[in-house]
Amino acid sequence: MDVNNIKDLIVKSLDEKSATDIQVIDIAAKSSLGDFFIIATGKNLSQVRALSDYVEKKLEENNVFTTRKEGYTDGRWIVLDYGDVIVHIFNSETRDFYCLEKLWR
Repeated sequence: MDVNNIKDLIVKSLDEKSATDIQVIDIAAKSSLGDFFIIATGKNLSQVRALSDYVEKKLEENNVFTTRKEGYTDGRWIVLDYGDVIVHIFNSETRDFYCLEKLWR
């Protein structure tokens, strides 16, 4: 599965589980970390975790596996690393504090 299909599947999965303020940031020209950051917000700890679980499930169904996952226990900011696509799922307070969109635009 190519990077654009992975990106699209992640966005679709987040939308299906009612994530809010889903943003896709093209970082390819700015960083060697990857091609895209996908940023989304969950309403609370349970939804942030549910969003993470659902994204992982949907990608695994397509034989795409995360290389690294951070923040699941705390649940305020979960990072799913799919190589060229990195997913950041925040609760609203943590997202407002870090403002990744402003940092990477």
